[in-house]
Amino acid sequence: MLTLILALKAVVEVAAMAVLGRSLLGLLVGQRRDGNAVYQLLHAVALPALRLARLLSPRIVIERHLPLVALLLLGFAWLAVTGWKISHCRAIGIAACL
Repeated sequence: MLTLILALKAVVEVAAMAVLGRSLLGLLVGQRRDGNAVYQLLHAVALPALRLARLLSPRIVIERHLPLVALLLLGFAWLAVTGWKISHCRAIGIAACL
């Protein structure tokens, strides 16, 4: 069970870093971001989180703000998974989680 929790936590962290990196690289590169290979890679990794943000957010949220919504959702997911890990580690013993 601990392996599942750690894997889920890692997926959330990678997705959050991809969304953040995509946004920062998009600011640095500007209009040429569509031709940038690193941007395309980060976009491919961040795309599921962005789609989930579009699905869960109301239509009034514009496309420009979806990365922020995705980061907030991933932040809440990270907090939830971290809380799950803490409660699981307390149940099985802290020494088993190290």
